[in-house]
Amino acid sequence: MSSSNLLPKRAEFFAFLAAHTDRIVAGANATSRLVNGLGNPAAAAETATLIEEVNSNATSADRIKDDFVQILYEAFTTPISRDLLHTLILDLDRVLAKLQTVADAVSMYGITEATSENRAMAALAVDACSRLNKAAIGMGDTKQKPEDVAKLCHEVADAATKAGQAMSAGVTRLFAKEGDDAATIHALKMNRFYFAQYSAIDACKRASRSIEEILLETA
Repeated sequence: MSSSNLLPKRAEFFAFLAAHTDRIVAGANATSRLVNGLGNPAAAAETATLIEEVNSNATSADRIKDDFVQILYEAFTTPISRDLLHTLILDLDRVLAKLQTVADAVSMYGITEATSENRAMAALAVDACSRLNKAAIGMGDTKQKPEDVAKLCHEVADAATKAGQAMSAGVTRLFAKEGDDAATIHALKMNRFYFAQYSAIDACKRASRSIEEILLETA
């Protein structure tokens, strides 16, 4: 075991978190392009490519998570509670897992059209992931005020609230009209798709709460 692993610099821990959340943002952007391309014949050819892009970012983030956990438990000292950092990296990893679920649901459920609520939730996911990324980077920036990082976390929670409202509106419209068996099956699939989208943003909210716990710990 090298001395650099035993006594890693403070910046190393935050570099891992920044790199991981960079993958989250990339995954959210790919998911957004995927959702916004549904129903557009010109974008249909990119569907499989975008799903693979989301999965590729998740795989890359998994490697970052594994390296982070290794250095976390090999180090004699850590800049923040080991348990809090471990919880945070797992929460961040969950965001990409949920984005994967959204991407995979497109092919699994045969989703070919996106509603206005789907597109709104995709945009909210990008917004939440971007703010989560900035918050993770801000934790490691000594020039960044803790209250500014906390504000980003609150904005992630706001995005989750808006996503819940969009999902509720979309689901209500799904079941507002009676239809045949095919229409019912479609409604059930779309209901699951909405929930998958919401779960990704809710995972961002959970990760942002972990960051807030760290801010309190280090205040």
